[in-house]
Amino acid sequence: MTALTENLNWGTELWDQYDNLSLHTLKGIDFLEKYGQFVRDRATIECEYASKLRRLVKSYQPKKKDEEDYQFTSCQAFKMLMNEVNDLAGQHELVAEDLQANVIKELTALVKDLKEERKKQLQEGLRLSQSLQAQIEALQRAKKAYDKAYKESEKAIESFQKADADFNLSRAEVEKQRSNMSHKTQACDLAKNEYAQQLQRTNELQRQHFRSGLPEVFRQLQELDEKRIKNIKNFIRASVDIERNVFPIINKCLDGILKAADIINEKEDTLLVIEKYKSGFQPPEDFPFEDLSKAGSDSGSASNISSIPTSGKVKEGSYTVKGTITNKAMKKRGGLFHIFGSRGLSEVCMAIKNAAISDGKEDLSELPPNQRRKKLMLKVEELKNKVAQETAARDGLMKMKGVYEANPALGDPRTIESQLNECSHRLDKLQQDLARYQTYLEDAIKGIQSGANHSSLTNSPRLVNGTRRRNSGGSAAEEESLSRSASDSSVNHNNHNNHNHSKPSAPGTPQMNNHGCSNSPESGLGTSHTSLPGADSDPDQYDGHGVESEYYEADMLPSIGTCKALYPFEATSEGSIPMAQDEELHLIELDQGDGWTRVRRMLGDMEGFVPTSYIEYSLFNT
Repeated sequence: MTALTENLNWGTELWDQYDNLSLHTLKGIDFLEKYGQFVRDRATIECEYASKLRRLVKSYQPKKKDEEDYQFTSCQAFKMLMNEVNDLAGQHELVAEDLQANVIKELTALVKDLKEERKKQLQEGLRLSQSLQAQIEALQRAKKAYDKAYKESEKAIESFQKADADFNLSRAEVEKQRSNMSHKTQACDLAKNEYAQQLQRTNELQRQHFRSGLPEVFRQLQELDEKRIKNIKNFIRASVDIERNVFPIINKCLDGILKAADIINEKEDTLLVIEKYKSGFQPPEDFPFEDLSKAGSDSGSASNISSIPTSGKVKEGSYTVKGTITNKAMKKRGGLFHIFGSRGLSEVCMAIKNAAISDGKEDLSELPPNQRRKKLMLKVEELKNKVAQETAARDGLMKMKGVYEANPALGDPRTIESQLNECSHRLDKLQQDLARYQTYLEDAIKGIQSGANHSSLTNSPRLVNGTRRRNSGGSAAEEESLSRSASDSSVNHNNHNNHNHSKPSAPGTPQMNNHGCSNSPESGLGTSHTSLPGADSDPDQYDGHGVESEYYEADMLPSIGTCKALYPFEATSEGSIPMAQDEELHLIELDQGDGWTRVRRMLGDMEGFVPTSYIEYSLFNT
């Protein structure tokens, strides 16, 4: 089939289809132009699509006021997604550019060449046809002349024969007819010879026209059409290759989008929300029961409910032995915890928000403790970066000055002096600001730690007879006795001991007093045991380490699951145990609502409580 196809060509098979071939080649070039317009429109669409993608990404870029929200993993993933979509837009632009440069440009040039070549071949074919037509017309004229001469010769011969047979005519008349016959016969012979020559030339030209001249024109048109068809095939392949070349990068962009999705972590975002909005305040304590029938109840006790403090700094020595706050401290911190009482938790959120968006004081003391610490840390980090930049600039100026002094031809060292002085002045000011904000940060951390110490007085768990024990609030008589049992001297004494012998703990961790027992409600009243009704101050209650002998570990409880430490924890009170980050532990008892979970080490029998928020656990299937 291939050999047969190769033997077939327009010159031999379509020798008489000049007009049809002319029309076919014209339609072919028109089709090529149509395909070129298609590619051009597609490139335009790719470019518009890329432009719209970029516009889309730009319109969804985070505003300056929303940048703080982009610390969450979901927002970061969305930002990465937009970057990848922007890169996708770049690939579509590349497709449009390559189509324009490698397909549309070549296609336009090809259309121009094909039109010129077609015009040239058609003109050649027209010239050959006109030459043949002219020769045929000459042949026809020669034939007509020959036909006329032949008829005249025949007539002259007939007239001569008649004259020769007529005896009435004179010899002169007969000779005249003879001479006329001879002339006409000679003219007929000349016309015959001319016709024969024209016929020979016409046949020769016609053979040449239909066997070589016109077939060559048709062959050129055939090659032109095949070139057009072949280039359409190549242009389609080139378009595919152009798009296929960007697939690896598009796949990388899609992989980047998947990677962005994988970084989304709901737990991490939850912790960020806590970090962002945590105020550092402690929940309000229970309202004490005031038995008005008891003698000696002061009239100011009724106002304690509405005057529980909610913010501010509590000075050392302002705690009673029960862990409550003295009346003096209440006056200084009055009205702060009131937002928890009558107006609810929404007031806290509003206070945090208003404090965060206000300019406030330089030390940010108007912010909640945790928010203040966070913003001060950011400020300190910013100042450290500025100090490092100014230090590098100063060192560069010093080196430049040294070079100028060593080689004055390079420059005047005095021109560096003013810049060096300005740089040193800026550096000194930044270092002063850094020191000042570091002091603010230390104060903020101490304030949070003091609040954590106060929290540990009320929330620390402990093991009593192998079980969890929490303060139940006691009876009304006990509460009233406790609120009146501690004098200023005993309060100051206890707090002085706490100040000298206890370590500040992280927020939410237990705190130990100087006797080694927790100042939590579970462990009683610290050192003031005689303030409890019926309390015994017998020293036999304590072991050699000052820990009450009734607190001991019972037999090991069975494990109900396993847990893993998310963060390191240092135990600072009785009943809690330290743990390292990623440490695996046995789960002994779930959180009972106080924020602590009982665990046991994998190796050994050491068990105790750890903060529930510091671990993740899984229970055994039962």
